[in-house]
Amino acid sequence: MSDVVIVGSMALDSVQTPFGSADRVVGGAATYASVAASLLAAPQVVGVVGADFPQEALALLAERGADLEGVERVPDAKSFYWSGVYDYDLAGRESLVTELNVFAEFHPVLPERYRESRYCFLANIQPQVQLAVLDQLNDACFVMCDTMDYWIESEPAALAEVLGRVDLALLNDSEVRQLAGTPNLGRAAERVLEMGPRWVVVKKGEYGATLVSDDDLFTVPSYPLPNVVDPTGAGDSFAGGMIGLLAREDNCCNMNLRRAMASGTVIASAAIEGFSLGGLQRLDLAEIERRYETLREIVRFEALELQNL
Repeated sequence: MSDVVIVGSMALDSVQTPFGSADRVVGGAATYASVAASLLAAPQVVGVVGADFPQEALALLAERGADLEGVERVPDAKSFYWSGVYDYDLAGRESLVTELNVFAEFHPVLPERYRESRYCFLANIQPQVQLAVLDQLNDACFVMCDTMDYWIESEPAALAEVLGRVDLALLNDSEVRQLAGTPNLGRAAERVLEMGPRWVVVKKGEYGATLVSDDDLFTVPSYPLPNVVDPTGAGDSFAGGMIGLLAREDNCCNMNLRRAMASGTVIASAAIEGFSLGGLQRLDLAEIERRYETLREIVRFEALELQNL
């Protein structure tokens, strides 16, 4: 098992979905990704929180083996806060309030031992901040980054530099089209590969995710759930599950990336069964394995031999 650094936001969220609501609960990309990764590896977490961030959330990470030296708590300040409402189909959402607070001045400084980590996930943060983290890593063998439409539009040069320095870019289907300037997902992924990363993962929500490289193409469906409560943090939990499995196996070949995507998918499926970290807290290795095998069976089919019929 290798070390894995996770850098991003740690926040408080107020969320309303057609199936309920939650007020000022723990959220943030680094939080979801770190809790997800902690099921498979021991993440080194880099983030900043205010005085209002619950100590219980940090205690949960510590209990699961996470290293929190990279988490700064700023006294007499407020944590990053987001509030939003989801559509009935959960595919769209409206942001009501976004307050950066301590996150506005987030300048991550990696503790010395973090700099030797072999795996890193750069969650959705300003590209210049992602570059600052990359400059502090000494010999990472696998770096995965996330981004969003805002950075694609407002910081194209810095984002292009990030993409030229990472191994895998994680984008949703609309983001990869926006970044590549084409509506065709396959061609869009190819154009992103030309920007530098060895792999691109296209997230397609309830329709799963697709891994693309120069010599591989793989799609994993979403895990079937009878009840989805809150999709907040699904993509970050998916990313955390991916990077956690890669660090656990210390192997980032194409076949292991496929396994990592499946692991991320089943971990994300648990995350959306409850608000905040509730679904992830109930998950354990036995349940991950059970869901993994269910997903594997869903996509299994036999060879077709038409000439012998």
